[in-house]
Order: sequence, then C-alpha cells, then structure tokens
Amino acid sequence: MIKDTSGQDTVVAPSKVAQFKQPVIWGGIAFVLFAFVWTTFSSGRASASIPRSELRFATLTQGDLVRDIATAGKIVAANAPVLYSTDKGTVTLLAKPGDQVQQGDVVAKVDSPSLVNNLKQQQALLEGMKSNLEQARLDARRDQIKAEQTLDMARVDLDAADRESRRGDQLIENSLISKIDFEKSKDDLKKAKLLFAHAEQEVSLIKDTLSFELKNRAAEVSRQQLVVNELERQVAALAIKAPVSGIIGNWLTEQKARIDASTPVLTVVDLSAFEAELAVPESYADELGIGMDVELSFGALKVMGQLSSISPEVRNREVTARVRFDQVDGMKLRQNQRLSARVLLENRKDVLMVKRGAFVASGGGREVYAVQGEVAVKHEIVLGARSTSHVEVIDGGKPGDVWVISSTQDFEDAEEVLIR
Repeated sequence: MIKDTSGQDTVVAPSKVAQFKQPVIWGGIAFVLFAFVWTTFSSGRASASIPRSELRFATLTQGDLVRDIATAGKIVAANAPVLYSTDKGTVTLLAKPGDQVQQGDVVAKVDSPSLVNNLKQQQALLEGMKSNLEQARLDARRDQIKAEQTLDMARVDLDAADRESRRGDQLIENSLISKIDFEKSKDDLKKAKLLFAHAEQEVSLIKDTLSFELKNRAAEVSRQQLVVNELERQVAALAIKAPVSGIIGNWLTEQKARIDASTPVLTVVDLSAFEAELAVPESYADELGIGMDVELSFGALKVMGQLSSISPEVRNREVTARVRFDQVDGMKLRQNQRLSARVLLENRKDVLMVKRGAFVASGGGREVYAVQGEVAVKHEIVLGARSTSHVEVIDGGKPGDVWVISSTQDFEDAEEVLIR
C-alpha cells in the first residue's frame, strides 16, 4: 500500500503584505469611481473645460455709457498761408525756415526789371499828360480872355451906336441932319446890338468848349494815374511780406531761382492758433457733426475741443476732420505733432453695460458665456451702443452678472464649459 504526501505538508502562516493587498486595490478602484462620479456631478453637462487663467471676466453694471470714436491725428496750424510771387523774376529769400517774423516783415523779394521799367514809362507818360493839362488850362484862359475882349468891344460899339442914335433923334427933330443920316444911325445901332448878342453867344460857347476839353484832359490824366497806381502796387508787391506773425515754415522754391507769376515761394505758420486734424474711419463719417465734443490727448495732458470742419471727401477709407481747441498754459505744440483723440458721439444715461472684449466679435454680438460657479453657460444676448471701453446690454443680462469677455472660440460652441 502506497502512502499519500500528507505527511510532507507543513502549515504556512499568511504574510502581512498579503493581508492588506486586496483592500488597497479595492479602495483605489472605489476612489477612481468616486472621483469620476463627483466630476460628472459637478460639471453637469459640461463637455469642455478651460483654464481660468486663459479667460477674462467682467461684471455687468448700471451707469452712463459714452459712445465715442477712438482715432489719431496731428497738430496743424489753423492759419498757415502760402505766399506767392506776383510777377515773374528772380526771387531772393530773406527769411529762413524757423525764423520768427512779425506781420508786415519782408520775407522775400522778386526782382522784375520789366515791371519796374514799365512803371517808369507810365510815370513819364503821366507827367507829360499833366503838363499838357496845365498847358490846356493856360490856353483856355487865354481864349476866354480874347472872347471876353471881343464881347467888351462889342459892348463899347453898342453903347456908341446907341449914343449916335439918340443924337440923331435930337438932330432930326431940329432938321439939322438929313433923313438918310438919321436912318444910317438907326442901322448902326441895330448892327451893334447884333454884334453884341453874337459876342455874348460866342463867349458862352467858348467857355463850354474849354470846360469840355479840360474835363477830357483831366479824365485822361486820371486814367493814367490809375495805371501808374496799379503798377506801383505791383512793384511794391514784389517785396513779399508776412501776412501774420509766426515762423517761416518751408521754402517752396530755391534761392535766386527764376520763377513765374503765382509761383509758391514759402509758408508762414501762425503759432497763435493751432487745430487738430483727425483721420476718422469712413464708417463713422455719417455720425460726425460740427460742434461735437472731442477729447484730445497730448501724452498725460487732456484737452477738450469741438469739431470745426469735416471734409466732404474720403481718402484711403478715412475722413479728415478739424478740431478747434483752446491752448492752455504749459502746452508746447509743434506743427505735425502726433496726438490721440476721442470723438464723443453720444452719452447714454443709466444703461446696463459691460466692458468691451473679444466676445463681441467671436459671439457675433448675439451670444455670451455667463459664469455660474465653476461653469460658463451660453446665453443669447442683445447688444446696443458700443464705445471704445464698454458695450450696452439691451437683453440677456442683469446687473451683477459675470460674463466671459475674452474670445470664446476655444469653447467650440458648447452649451456649458467647466472653468478650472
């Protein structure tokens, strides 16, 4: 009979590691299941998660919304006239760019020999016409004296004839003269009267003729005087004067250059009046209006101004606008100095608003993610007026709500997103 191996078996006591191994494994499985259930419970239907550090948040508030346009521009002189030559010639520039000038100072001269020579010729002609006028006046006085002398002689002859006629009347009564002599005295009287009457008419005609001739000569002298005055003005204009006090801007021609009439010579910048020239996007052109308030920023200094002019044309998709403002102490402005500006289009009182962010573009202005605890929930919204810093909320929010204002493209249009 063969014996079994039971006599060879020995009792082995279980190790402490084996006693705790299974509970640890089952405990780990339970922890993983618990974490999964907790995560699922916390996130609800969240299908994505985004780190909080990658998002920007803003709280909806009630307040005044100023709708504005942010733009840039430069300082320009409100009065910077360009000076032109009045005639062709050789220009001599007397003031250099940057020189201070006062109103009326001569800043350039144009040498025009032909214009100066023409002036001298016309002046000589004027002097000759004046001499002729004086000679005509002397001749008129001489002719008038002769006419009056003839009239006086006719009056003497008339008086003598009248006297002979009266003597004839007395002699004929006493039959001391013949009837023929008597009639002859009467004829002499009639003749003397006719001669005197004709002499009076001739004197009157001579006076009128001389007056007319002198008037014509005087008119010719006056016309020639106007010609000389105009030439003198043109010659004086060859000395180009500063129309305002300021500084010389730029030379627009070369020194001693041969130029034609109406050629730009130089510019004078009036430092007492500056304006801001802004470049506004054409999409806002219809909203601009004369008199709108504009906030100008010169670094840390801010100044308020008003729109004074708006260009009717569009260049490079921009509209040029001018802003008039009052200069304050401490402002050191220069031509073409850069600046930033805000055109204040509208001021809405007591509206619901939120800070402006990329969500306006990514959500098309119709969707936003509102923060509820650790979850961002998508909501439909209606936005209104927009400024450079805030956006009006017409529908879809209330004061105190917190929105994600950064771009929501990474949310992939999920209804809910976990913020971790």
